[in-house]
Amino acid sequence: MIRPRPAALGAALLTLALAAAPARAQVFNPATFTLDNGLTVVVVENHRAPIVTHMLWYFVGAADEPPGKSGIAHFLEHLMFKGTERRAPGEFSQLVARHGGRENAFTSLDYTGYFQTVAADRLGLVMELEADRMANLKLTEELATPELQVVLEERRQRTEATPQGLLSEQVGATTWMNHPYGIPVVGWENEIASLTLADAMAFYRTWYAPNNAALIVVGDVTADAVRALAEEHYGPIPARAVPPRLRPQEPKQHAPRRVVLRDEQVQQPSWTRRYIAPGYDDALSESGQDRAYALDVLAELLGGGTTSRLYTALVEEQKLAASVGAWYSPGSLDLTTFGFWLTPLPAVPLVEAEAALEAELARVVAEGVTEEEVARAKQRMLDGTAFALDGNRAAARSFGAALSIGRTVDDVEAWPDRIAAVTVADVAAAARDVLVERNATTGVLLPKEAG
Repeated sequence: MIRPRPAALGAALLTLALAAAPARAQVFNPATFTLDNGLTVVVVENHRAPIVTHMLWYFVGAADEPPGKSGIAHFLEHLMFKGTERRAPGEFSQLVARHGGRENAFTSLDYTGYFQTVAADRLGLVMELEADRMANLKLTEELATPELQVVLEERRQRTEATPQGLLSEQVGATTWMNHPYGIPVVGWENEIASLTLADAMAFYRTWYAPNNAALIVVGDVTADAVRALAEEHYGPIPARAVPPRLRPQEPKQHAPRRVVLRDEQVQQPSWTRRYIAPGYDDALSESGQDRAYALDVLAELLGGGTTSRLYTALVEEQKLAASVGAWYSPGSLDLTTFGFWLTPLPAVPLVEAEAALEAELARVVAEGVTEEEVARAKQRMLDGTAFALDGNRAAARSFGAALSIGRTVDDVEAWPDRIAAVTVADVAAAARDVLVERNATTGVLLPKEAG
């Protein structure tokens, strides 16, 4: 915990400490190996409790779907629970539950994941089950057709029934004019309705292969034991040719964009803004500077909680906002977004709060940031790595997400050192590069007008 101290002294001490610190030991200290069929395996030992998390990540997501087939990646995720040549529909989940475990799955723009957390001595069971549906998914129209209705209902509940969901979807589509990141993961309703079992199986046969996946195992295990189980259960599945992930790229943005949605459900206005930004794999500026880690620090500095610059200025000092914050999501295969959210106080016009936030951003671009701000932001981020060691999920998600977009185990382990190396000049340059008006897309949610 950083105790309050005079600003200049605090900045000096934090900067000195970060600069003088030796290279950090590995965060998770993983073991990694690759099976003969191309499956990458990462093992993180965590013996604090006799449990294990088993996560299988496929290097394919909604942004890899064929044109006109939006939602197929998510639809297939649902169908993966509908049985194999060996297991009846629902048997997978029933077995995991019967053995005291928990399991689920998720689809994102760049990857699809399946995970289970079980007692450590049940790892072989979930590995056998997951390997079985990697190779032997067996579906019928009687199973697929009702599940398509489940997906459509999920879309209605999460998107169409909420003004926040509708606005988010519209802002995403407006941000990305050409890149498939503008298509919602769940899919467009009309395209979901036209999906077929044949579409799902074609997607499965194209992308679900051991050489297009990573297995992350975290918990009360050893690397040798995991290797033996992985070779037993996943090893016999043959590798297959997998197509390259070719995606349309986003053209340069020349003008700011704005989406306004009014809805009778809205009681309090809210505001978001996002800027097209580089991710980890598209982060070099023209000078060769890696901006992603500087943008990580900038997001923490500007909007990372109640000590951030925006919270201090808009909530505490000017008393214009009920909440405000920033985000940056560098873990994407292609470009990404750097964004802000804002909810004004009930008596404050949204336009006034928006102007105050814009003034703060303009000040960052014009004047840069301070040594103290950067040092404190970095310290909070580095302190946060300790919490990642408490459970299994953080390690599993960190390695799986990284490998799914072409990054490495070493990239994950090097994150603290790369954050520690970010300078004030790096953060200021990143702000100037990204917080450019023409790159912005703003979303505004307002109550329905009277009359």
